[in-house]
Amino acid sequence: MSRTIAIGDVHGCAEEFAELLQLLNPKSGDRVIQLGDLINRGPDSHGAVRIARENGIEAILGNHELRILTALREKRPEQLKEYDLTTLKQLEQDDWSYLESLPKFKYDGISETVFIHGGFLPGQPWMKQSIEVTTSIQVIDVNGQPAKRSDAPEAPAWADSWKGPPFVIYGHTPRPKVYKKKSSIGIDTGCVYGGYLTAYILEEKRYVQVRASRTYAHSNRLPNPV
Repeated sequence: MSRTIAIGDVHGCAEEFAELLQLLNPKSGDRVIQLGDLINRGPDSHGAVRIARENGIEAILGNHELRILTALREKRPEQLKEYDLTTLKQLEQDDWSYLESLPKFKYDGISETVFIHGGFLPGQPWMKQSIEVTTSIQVIDVNGQPAKRSDAPEAPAWADSWKGPPFVIYGHTPRPKVYKKKSSIGIDTGCVYGGYLTAYILEEKRYVQVRASRTYAHSNRLPNPV
């Protein structure tokens, strides 16, 4: 039976990405979906994108891809962070073509599952939510608005209020462990912070993980390493 495999935030951790794919050993007919943020923070953004391209992996637009692409399109270099500049030096033309093609989400109608980078604001039609929301939401603030965890550290996760359908598989919010709720699962387990790169096999409801070979970046929200 063919498999649907979701992979969390890679963040330039090409070595771990390759190791995870070797463990998964995708076969013809398997569908591999990477949940965005292939690039930035880690050591090898070009390598990460190249692996995705060469293995036919379906990636989704993450907030890191969105920011760097928007800054380039709108000629607003002041929007770029230091690690964006590092990524700019690494990426090649084929990498940019791949990133430009990334969709907002992937939807599987048979399983009623959405693959998204950040998530959704509960109570609103999910298909109509803006790219700014779907790539950046982590929590819901006191005003009921989508927010980043750093801006509202005591606010509840959006997934805590998400009832579905659809079932949502997402990344973006790094945690020490997979965040499983009845109608969603968050699989960003902080590889770039010394944690794990996680894959979730939908049909088997099973995780496959590889540990980061080292800590590449630091987070104010997570232990070091995760």
